[in-house]
Amino acid sequence: MAYSKQVVERFESVLNDPEKHAVGRFDPNDPNVATGLTGAPACGDVMKLDIKINPDTDVIEDVKFKTYGCGSAIASSTMFVEMLKGKTLAEAKLIKDKEIAEALELPPIKLHCSVLAEETIQTAIKDWEEKTAHRRHNQYGINE
Repeated sequence: MAYSKQVVERFESVLNDPEKHAVGRFDPNDPNVATGLTGAPACGDVMKLDIKINPDTDVIEDVKFKTYGCGSAIASSTMFVEMLKGKTLAEAKLIKDKEIAEALELPPIKLHCSVLAEETIQTAIKDWEEKTAHRRHNQYGINE
């Protein structure tokens, strides 16, 4: 199975300049950071996504990731970083695995990498929603 040109270029670029591609993490104690972590036991790929959100606008201001896995998993991670920056949470919820897979021309055997990317985005957003609901509850006594 050959990787597409897009996957190879992204993977090699991440190896050569990880910082350029937002590899890393944010301070987990930052109240404006939410984290998503998903894994695929069948293949061993694991993705961790940190999103920094403006709490007044719900805009994703910055993104960091760490991915352990194959070239398609890492390329999928760089793709979702690009797709998320500057989006509102509502817009981010609409990102689907098929968009990632099509942009990278993933072969059928590697589609699980784009699914994992979508799941990681969704778990990060869920983390944010739980954090903000907890803060509202503590601040105003509001249950959501």
